[in-house]
Amino acid sequence: MDVIVDRIEGDYVVVEIEKGNMSEIPLELVPNVKEGDVVTITINKDKTEDRKKTIEELMNSVFE
Repeated sequence: MDVIVDRIEGDYVVVEIEKGNMSEIPLELVPNVKEGDVVTITINKDKTEDRKKTIEELMNSVFE
């Protein structure tokens, strides 16, 4: 999903999402961003799966 940076307000970036709706993103998630920049938000399925496996292994070691 692409969002367009509308403005920066303090510690938040106000972005335009689909159909003109606005939302806020913490500035720390998109450092060095400027008004008008297009930010792409994606889901990294490989890292998500790796994280799930790590958590499952940790839980198994604690509860076994």
